[in-house]
Amino acid sequence: MPSASTGAPTAVGALTSPSRQLAPGLPGYRRMSFALFAAGLATFVLLYSTQALLPAISDDFGVSASAASWTVSAATAALALCVLPLSALSERFGRVRLMTVSLVVAVAVAVLVPLAPNLEWLIALRAVQGAALAGLPASAMAYLAEEVRPKALVAAIGLFVAGNSIGGMSGRVVTGWTAQLWGWRAALAAVAVLALVCAVAFRLLLPRARHFTPGSLDPRTLARTVRGHLSDPLLMRLYIIGALFMTVFGAVYTVIGYRLVGAPFGLPQGIVGSIFLVYLVGTVSSAAAGRLVGRLGRRGALYLAVGTTAAGLLLSLADSLAAVLTGLVLITAGFFAGHAVASSSVSRTAKTGRAQASALYQSAYYLGSSAGGTLGAIAFHSAGWAGTVLLGLLAVLGVVSVTLYGSYAARVAQQREQRECRRAGELTVFAEIRS
Repeated sequence: MPSASTGAPTAVGALTSPSRQLAPGLPGYRRMSFALFAAGLATFVLLYSTQALLPAISDDFGVSASAASWTVSAATAALALCVLPLSALSERFGRVRLMTVSLVVAVAVAVLVPLAPNLEWLIALRAVQGAALAGLPASAMAYLAEEVRPKALVAAIGLFVAGNSIGGMSGRVVTGWTAQLWGWRAALAAVAVLALVCAVAFRLLLPRARHFTPGSLDPRTLARTVRGHLSDPLLMRLYIIGALFMTVFGAVYTVIGYRLVGAPFGLPQGIVGSIFLVYLVGTVSSAAAGRLVGRLGRRGALYLAVGTTAAGLLLSLADSLAAVLTGLVLITAGFFAGHAVASSSVSRTAKTGRAQASALYQSAYYLGSSAGGTLGAIAFHSAGWAGTVLLGLLAVLGVVSVTLYGSYAARVAQQREQRECRRAGELTVFAEIRS
């Protein structure tokens, strides 16, 4: 496996026998799957715990949508900033240890979040929580790559991602109905209890790491690897695409609660929270992304994802609940498909330092979420839902522009290569004639 600190093969990767790694049907695989499913669920339950509660938080503290949105943006921004350094720490101190510490700290902060006396304290606690959660994604992927047989790796990662998706959905549904009955503070307390149960299950079920070898923590080598990824044009385009897709998603789902509790819909908090069941559509579309790439190619799949997202944004402008819900289905399907295509392309593109390449994508992804949540709320405050939709369409246009530029750059590179081949052939023929 590539080392997260150097990008070079580790001793583990060289010495690990596939027969000793986990696979379906072998002892420990089922425990590992449930453990990382629980970790993924806890991560997204906590990370987006306030998103469905923003209208209630605004009312309680007497603040605008843009101010309340920082309770989401602070957590995602802190995660984005910390995921790369924490992924490097896991190389030195171990995947299981870092994941355990991250969950313990995040759950401890979750207990304090419902007690926040004002918005400033709530935002600060959420930022600490996001920073703590940053230790989970990269460490979990590295643990799976080391402990699971290559043929079973995709399925194992799929369970972890499924935990993310179901955690993001269930957390919002739980908080929505709990807030309707007992208020937003009780809703956040319920999230803390759910995350605690997941953390305990994770620690009890996860098999110990048998193939991890501690590595050195060399900041200069890490910086060199990161600079190499940031200077790769294709990786940079994929990072930008991931950030722009998440800008749309973050903006829409941060603001949608305000739209649905207001006129002309006037939905109660519990029903608004249940809207996030639409996330299930994303689970289906992300699973279908591989087939789309096989049929349409990577760029074709991205264009289809962009078109689906844009259609959903435009449809959501109608003052009809059915139209808004259909629009959310299309936005969610388009986002998850686009995210799946971009994120999978990162691992395929990076030849060395894949852990850093994935961590950089996650940083861009969550920075996009943070920017989308804040800018989407500002746009909603200034121009209503139409302002949020306009922001989403601009981000979608950005994805199209980056993808078109990538097609143009690939065509230019191919033409240059063809010219060089022809020139090399002509020189060979000329040399043969002279000889």
